[in-house]
Amino acid sequence: MPSLEGRPALGGEGWAWEYMKLIIHILVAWGMRLSFERAAAWGRRLGWWIGTVLRYRRAEVLETIRRCFPEKSAAEYRIVADGMYENLGQTIMETLRFDALDREWMERHVDLQGLAIAREALAGGKGAIMLSAHLGNFQLPGMIAGFLGLPVTNITKSVKPAALNEHWQRVRKRFGLKTVDRRGSFRACLAALKSNELLGFLLDQNMKRKEGIFVEFFGRPACTTPGMALLSVMAGSPVIPVFCWRRPDGNYIIEILPALPPPPDRDPETIQQATQAYTAVVESAIRRHPDQWIWIHRRWRTQPLPECPPAGKASGASRGMD
Repeated sequence: MPSLEGRPALGGEGWAWEYMKLIIHILVAWGMRLSFERAAAWGRRLGWWIGTVLRYRRAEVLETIRRCFPEKSAAEYRIVADGMYENLGQTIMETLRFDALDREWMERHVDLQGLAIAREALAGGKGAIMLSAHLGNFQLPGMIAGFLGLPVTNITKSVKPAALNEHWQRVRKRFGLKTVDRRGSFRACLAALKSNELLGFLLDQNMKRKEGIFVEFFGRPACTTPGMALLSVMAGSPVIPVFCWRRPDGNYIIEILPALPPPPDRDPETIQQATQAYTAVVESAIRRHPDQWIWIHRRWRTQPLPECPPAGKASGASRGMD
């Protein structure tokens, strides 16, 4: 690889940083000029290019889908994969034009189901954890909550390049969303819940072995953060499953499901059972719309050591939450 020594980093000041900011600004300006329908059409084209021309992780995606849905045919695997890439492209385009969203757009394009569940949870005074996954446009529920005046803190991680991350943070602030970085965020998350806020938590990401515990996900061990269960029991906050679906007509359904009560204690076995229950909710949602989950994520990359039992310990679980 050519040496980059002496060149300004993309995350700092200098020509590269300004160049990336200009590119992001042009892309956002272009996205803002597109209608909702045209942005969706461009998103589908982008997804087709990623999955069919670039073939980004396509063989790996197809193999993962085959393992998770052994009852499906090869043709059905391809349909799921094609739908996933299409959804990915649309989500990227929608992110570019989030600045154009307003309450009128929400009322026209979003079917919000179960809002009373979230309001009832907040009425308890201990906040609530929104259990979600990378389904549909997974960023949209937080934006909609901002329109409705609900207090939301999202657990996030920085995206690259840094200029895109800067744009994304600015958009979140416009919607009234607060964020905490997933690394070392446990105390900040507790504080948000004790302030009676909704805490957005995506539970479908692979964890390092020292940061997670193993639960079953589509019949295979998946290293998962126990942070959600620990936060729930320590703050006394219920867990509310929230998922966003993309409908065939291009509009959305945001579905808020009945709240799950906090675990009764912090024993490792209890935390393990709660994390398994949350993961089962995520799996059930993915099975309903498998073409809208991000199969390119290597969810099963971390596996138990041969000499270790599948179940891990909950110690150190405040690290690596997302």
